[in-house]
Amino acid sequence: MGLNPGALPDFPWDSLESYRARASSHPDGIVDLSVGTPVDPTPEVIQAALASAANAPGYPTTQGRPDLREAIAAWFERRRGVPGLDSGAILPTIGSKEFVALLPALLGLGAGDVVVIPEVAYPTYDVGARLVGATTIPADGIEAWAGNTDVALVWVNSPSNPTGAVRSRDELATVVAEARRIGAVVASDECYAELAWVEPYASGGVPSLLDPAVCGGSHEGLLAAYSLSKQSNLAGYRAAFAAGDRELIRGLLDVRKHLGMMVPAPVQAAMAVAIGEDAHVAKQRATYGRRRDALLPALLGAGFSVDGSDAGLYLWATRGADSWLTIEWLAERGILAAPGVFYGAAGGRHVRLAFTATDERIATAVRRLAPSR
Repeated sequence: MGLNPGALPDFPWDSLESYRARASSHPDGIVDLSVGTPVDPTPEVIQAALASAANAPGYPTTQGRPDLREAIAAWFERRRGVPGLDSGAILPTIGSKEFVALLPALLGLGAGDVVVIPEVAYPTYDVGARLVGATTIPADGIEAWAGNTDVALVWVNSPSNPTGAVRSRDELATVVAEARRIGAVVASDECYAELAWVEPYASGGVPSLLDPAVCGGSHEGLLAAYSLSKQSNLAGYRAAFAAGDRELIRGLLDVRKHLGMMVPAPVQAAMAVAIGEDAHVAKQRATYGRRRDALLPALLGAGFSVDGSDAGLYLWATRGADSWLTIEWLAERGILAAPGVFYGAAGGRHVRLAFTATDERIATAVRRLAPSR
């Protein structure tokens, strides 16, 4: 197994630059709804935790501070319906994107192995497979890969980026059962789980891969990835973690020790506070909900249909045209979105609009989307 950077596609966001320039030429400036980066302040309680741990002359542990791992285990029980998670089965990561991209390599995958990814998917799942020479099967159901013993890794993403779709416990359990039958690892990207907007998930919670009703009480062969970037405005901290099968986590830990992939000690201290304090998450969720409630009807009024979008920070919208034509239509109005084709051919008639911009920019987008009179 060797990494092959030459197998990577062009970085998709570079192709947006001409549309960014066009949107930026609007007299009132650009409304950038493309990337979905947080813009609200990092909560003060987290900033204080970071500052208090700033005197950190020694190396941090790759495995993570015990108090951090215990706080994560408590969060899984409190917020995700996963009781009794072993703190030894938790690993902090330097953001979730590096974990997604490097997981095939860290698991030792290579040519001949198959990685299943969602049909409409965050591009990094495909990038990780390409890096090691593995092939991908885009599939949301199990029919396309059931019984295929070449499948070594199955990615699920719930809530989905970009579509906002949520997998039910029964759907996840079906994936787990088939993956175990053929000996594949299941990895679940759950980074938007605290941001559900429709029932039953808004009040009942988004199911986790590690939920006993999904996995039968065993985490064998399972990994769940999570990030604090969105729920706690910590994108700049690169604060995330993985949890699940203790033996898989131990193997990932061993490799990461050799590579020096350590989350900085002050960030670990801040993470422990962030994951243990729910009030700031509820406050940020309310802020995003207000922005979503403004942008959604504006899109519908402008002739868009919005599909999925049950959770997460995006609206998955279409005007029934090729995504690049819609990107151009929006750019003429000073709005930048992400074309659905970034996420696979199946997304080619959609665009993804983030509602992470400021209240003022969201209000500006709403005005620009209003039909001309």
